[in-house]
Amino acid sequence: MMEPSNASQQLRPGLWTTINERYPGSMITKADTVPLARLNQPLSSARLTFISSAGVQPQGTMPFDVVHPVGDYTFRPVPSNSTPEALEIHQLKYPTADAHRDLNVIFPIERLQELAAEGVVGGLTSHLVSFIGYNMDPERLERTLAEEIADAVVADGADAALLCPA
Repeated sequence: MMEPSNASQQLRPGLWTTINERYPGSMITKADTVPLARLNQPLSSARLTFISSAGVQPQGTMPFDVVHPVGDYTFRPVPSNSTPEALEIHQLKYPTADAHRDLNVIFPIERLQELAAEGVVGGLTSHLVSFIGYNMDPERLERTLAEEIADAVVADGADAALLCPA
């Protein structure tokens, strides 16, 4: 696999190579890269969204399908004014004991609300986004789930997105 020619502009140069060395056959064969987006306004005036593979969702919403052999390719909008008590985790692929004690360790909703209240960010979008990271078809993930999340984030008026894997 070739390393991208603009690797110095990537968040972690050599990341794909490292993943393929550690996880042979992981099907990650990206030879091209997407340049990092530049924020064209101060963070203190930007609307921030949060996108996580933690499997967090509002209580009472349709649970993620955590036992499907190829994964669940859906996401859940999480109201950004939610309290941790109003949210639940549907995820089997990572240990959740600490997250059940304090949801902020995996889905830092209260920390994000504090950043908005303190003016560090201009505000939060009306919804944050969560999905489960166990998906065995990377092309489907990119073609469907990633596109749907991107459309939802744009529709919610985000100026910036904080991405966080579980």
